[in-house]
Amino acid sequence: MRGIGRRGDVLHCDRLPLPEAAERYGTPLYVYSRSALEDGYARYAGAFASVPHRVCYALKANGSAAILRVLAGLGAGADIVSGMELRAAARAGFPPDRIVFSGVGKTEAEVSLGLEHGIAAFNAESEEEIQGLSALAVASGRRARVALRVNPDIDPRSHPYISTGVRRSKFGVDIARAVEVLERARRLPGLEVVGVQCHIGSQITDLAPLEQAARDLASLSRSLLDAGFPLETVDIGGGLGVDYDGAGAPGPEALAARVLPALQGLPLFLLLEPGRSLVASCGVLLTRVLYVKETQGKRFVIVDAGMNDLLRPALYDAVHRIEPVVGPLDATRSADVVGPVCETGDFLARDRPLPEVRTRDLLAVRDAGAYGFCMASNYNMRPRPAEVLVEGDAMRLIRRRESFEDLIAEEL
Repeated sequence: MRGIGRRGDVLHCDRLPLPEAAERYGTPLYVYSRSALEDGYARYAGAFASVPHRVCYALKANGSAAILRVLAGLGAGADIVSGMELRAAARAGFPPDRIVFSGVGKTEAEVSLGLEHGIAAFNAESEEEIQGLSALAVASGRRARVALRVNPDIDPRSHPYISTGVRRSKFGVDIARAVEVLERARRLPGLEVVGVQCHIGSQITDLAPLEQAARDLASLSRSLLDAGFPLETVDIGGGLGVDYDGAGAPGPEALAARVLPALQGLPLFLLLEPGRSLVASCGVLLTRVLYVKETQGKRFVIVDAGMNDLLRPALYDAVHRIEPVVGPLDATRSADVVGPVCETGDFLARDRPLPEVRTRDLLAVRDAGAYGFCMASNYNMRPRPAEVLVEGDAMRLIRRRESFEDLIAEEL
């Protein structure tokens, strides 16, 4: 078995029984499967093998160094959104010509860092940003490779907080203005216009919006090529959803079947920027039951992981499957799985059918490899969890649990 699944009544990560990880490193604990990560990348590479392409992993989903080193070693590129992510990508072994820099608010220091490294492209999100790129490139004696991020006003039909391709969002340039914006851009010194990019959102399970975005991007690319722009790339972003609730979600193969026909005949190198769909199912958050209590007929399962460890349920009302690590999965009655943080909004699940559990039982929050640890905080002065990478039947600590000394280290 590769990845996270059950053997009998015990949940495993690859060949490792997960109780062993919790016993050795404590809880809350993030555990990742290297084999699941490798399989996820292989699926993308196979699905798009018919065209020249690069899978640029979106570091914002999970920036842990061990995860990054695995993906860099597989040949992935990196999609970054900050200067620190650029430094992390370089440290992990991503070559500069495989790094694209996204984000609506790049600072001068971050742009200068990208120019110094010689990255593949800046995904520019406004005309003012393009002008700033030109000025900094000229001042540094370097050239900035620029791809324009366009906003096609397509609703991805996911959560409004992660819908980035609609007109009301802060991201990208109105696609109707793209040609005029790039006509002015190509007259600026220090710039090379190398491509166009679009990312309409995250956790997308209906492929129709992604197909339409690819069609719009292909039409724009053809117009620009006809106008003499020496484009090199077309970047369709990421956003493919994950099967968090067991209802099913399309994979990279289904995505390729929908978007590749829309891009057919374009003489451009295809870039993709998946994050969640590469790492979510590779990870699990282990948490220990502290208490079980009843209040006017409502059952609360109080665990040692909270919104500071996994923010998605509190922030998005996101659903993660939760199950006992040991024992049958037959649900008996509903419960709220809540954490120790002093907030009513501190929950991992609400009104969720669960088996009977007792104090000290170990629970697993599934599909926690994306937007888990990277969004963790020290709220209530709680240390962030440790992280473990499982390779076959062996595991290694890739980030230790924070201590009190870590929490106060930057105080003066």
